[in-house]
Amino acid sequence: MNFHPASSQLPLLVCFSHLRWNFVYQRPQHLITRAAKQFNVIFVEEPLHESVAAPGLRQELTPEGIRVLTPLIPISFTVKQSLSSQRLLLEDFLQTETRERVIFWYYTPTALAISYHLLPDAVIYDCMDELSLFKMAPPTLRELERHLFGRADVVFTGGHALFEAKRHYHHNIYEFPSSVDVGHFSKARSSKSSPQDAAHIKRPQIGFFGVIDERMDLELLAGMAAARRDWQFVMIGPVVKVDPGSLPDHDNIHWMGPRPYSALPDYIGSWDVGLMPFAINDATRFISPTKTLEFLAAGCPVVSTPITDVVTPYGVRGLVEIAATVGEALECTERLMLQEDRTQWLQAVDAYLAGRSWDATWAEMHAHIEKCLRHGRRRAVAQDLREAAYV
Repeated sequence: MNFHPASSQLPLLVCFSHLRWNFVYQRPQHLITRAAKQFNVIFVEEPLHESVAAPGLRQELTPEGIRVLTPLIPISFTVKQSLSSQRLLLEDFLQTETRERVIFWYYTPTALAISYHLLPDAVIYDCMDELSLFKMAPPTLRELERHLFGRADVVFTGGHALFEAKRHYHHNIYEFPSSVDVGHFSKARSSKSSPQDAAHIKRPQIGFFGVIDERMDLELLAGMAAARRDWQFVMIGPVVKVDPGSLPDHDNIHWMGPRPYSALPDYIGSWDVGLMPFAINDATRFISPTKTLEFLAAGCPVVSTPITDVVTPYGVRGLVEIAATVGEALECTERLMLQEDRTQWLQAVDAYLAGRSWDATWAEMHAHIEKCLRHGRRRAVAQDLREAAYV
């Protein structure tokens, strides 16, 4: 399917994401929100299989003017029927939404299964994680990513380790590690009181926020909580892909559930130390946690397990304490608590954060996208992509 010019309005950017818009606010939301100032943005989520009579599209409009599309597929449909339905829903929708320029932005290669027959003016792949190593990853994901590399005009990676792993797969690939909204998280530095639902939690508080899944070292968390019963561990975020019953059940671990992005500085302002207890496994091999910069912007000292993209640059610069064991984590946490004067550390933090905003990152990405559009796009498809390859 070729797109045909329909108007002189803003160019159309269609973002395909494995993360839902109203899930944890992270890289896709930060970047796509900024993109909406220069593009007419459609955010396509993965389907929901529900008790509906026929396939359809749920549409929601965000305050930023982004239209979020969620395919609703009958729960009785086979995989082949589901993909075929999503292709038709997307094609029909885009027929009425075309612009003089159309850009496809992929966060997940699996979206090729519903869009491979479409020919936009530019294809961007923002590879924020090695999704093939995550729990419950589709077995076809690696092959789909190979096709996506073949189609992409430009590739971005979410961290240095991921860049090193992918750099030989594409001729036009750039490293864009995590960025931060300093103005938002710096509010924690002057926070005076805990939110009402956390007011009962005593100090000292060691906190985490983010998705709680197979990347979490629950044994390390449990070991720390058992060793220091006077410390309170505040865990904010949704629990996914792990049994909630497997979470450590200690009186001093507070599983708070998800909280809005807007409220995070209020919680962090009460924390004495931020904790990033990531497991060292396949799923964390290439991660570059955005929360590292967010903790730092909040002025909250951080202890992290030795994640490659945290050790370098944050650990080697002395901005984050690195701990591989329960004993090391306890020692680092206690040392940070005893630091009365953090002036020099905060100065080093602020110097490092300068220029690492999401605004600056988007501006650089946008420049690469505009360059791709100026140079034009090969309209011929490089591979013989058959529908069977996506089922």
